[in-house]
Amino acid sequence: MLALHQTALGGPEVLRLTELPRPTPGPGEILVAVHAAGLNPTDFKHRAMSIFLPPPPMTLGWDVSGTVLETGFGVTLFRPGDEVFGMLPYPHGAGSHAEYVTGPTRAFAAKPAGIDHVQAAALPLAALTAWQALVETADLRAGQRVLIHAAAGGVGHLAVQIAKERGAHVTGTASAPKHDFLRELGADARIDHRTEDFTDTEERYDVVLDTLGGENATRSVSVLRPGGVLVSLLPGAQDTPAAAEKAQVRAVTLVVEHDRAGMRAIADLVDRGKLRAHVSGTFPLAEGARAHVQGETNRTTGKLVITVR
Repeated sequence: MLALHQTALGGPEVLRLTELPRPTPGPGEILVAVHAAGLNPTDFKHRAMSIFLPPPPMTLGWDVSGTVLETGFGVTLFRPGDEVFGMLPYPHGAGSHAEYVTGPTRAFAAKPAGIDHVQAAALPLAALTAWQALVETADLRAGQRVLIHAAAGGVGHLAVQIAKERGAHVTGTASAPKHDFLRELGADARIDHRTEDFTDTEERYDVVLDTLGGENATRSVSVLRPGGVLVSLLPGAQDTPAAAEKAQVRAVTLVVEHDRAGMRAIADLVDRGKLRAHVSGTFPLAEGARAHVQGETNRTTGKLVITVR
C-alpha cells in the first residue's frame, strides 16, 4: 500500500509517499480501506518533534473514514463492506494517512449515510475533543454560557455547534473576517481576538474551552464564574492552577480518547442535522506535504482532509 510516511522529524518536506506492507487486523481489529483522512494540528506537531510518539519511521493520521475490508478474530460489530468512521487510539494508534489502516473495532462507528467520506473524515478527533470537553468534562447544560477560543478552527467550529445543541449561550473568539462564519454556526456573540481583549468584559462564563493553552488559560480563569470549568487542550501556564484555585474554578487539560459511544453520539448529531464539519480544503494523499504547509499557517477555517479513494 501507499502511505504518507516519514523517516525523520522535520518540516513538511520529510513526508514521502512510500510503499509499505498492508497491515493485517489482529483480534478485535478491523482493516479499513481508507477513503479519506482528516488532518489536525497534532499531526503537524508530531511530524516535527517527539511528543507522545517514538522517533520515526512513522505514518501519522488519526482521523479516518472508509470501508471495512477485513475483520480480525472476535469482531462482531462490523462486516466487510461496512462504511465506518472513527479516531484511531490517540496517540499511539496513528497511521490513517495511508491506503489501508487497522484499528480496534470500538474506535469506529457506522458512517452517517447523509455525508460523504470527506465530511466524515473531518469529524472524529476534533468532534470527540469538543464532545469530551463540553459534554463529558464540563457537563454543559441548557442556559449556561460558554466561551470558545479559536471558534472558527477545527475543534472550535464543532464545539460551537455542540454547545448550541446543548442549549448554551455561545461566545466565540476569531478574527473579524470569520465572524459571519460563526454566526452561521449559531454563535450568539463574537470577539475579534486581534482587536479585542476577551477579559475586558463584565460577562462571566460557566465554561471556557481553551484551545491555545499557556497564558491564555490563566487569563481565561478570570472570566469564569465561581464553580465554572476551564477545559484546555494544551498545557496552561505555570500559574494557571493557582489562579483557578483562587477563583474557585476547576481547570483541567484534556487529551482526547477514542470512544465508540462518543462517535455514535457525534453520528447522531450529524443525522439530526445538528453537526457538520466545514472542510476548507482537500488534498490527495500524494500531496499530503502541501496539506501540512497549509495547515501550519494557522489560518484554516474548519478542517483540511486528505483524500485517498
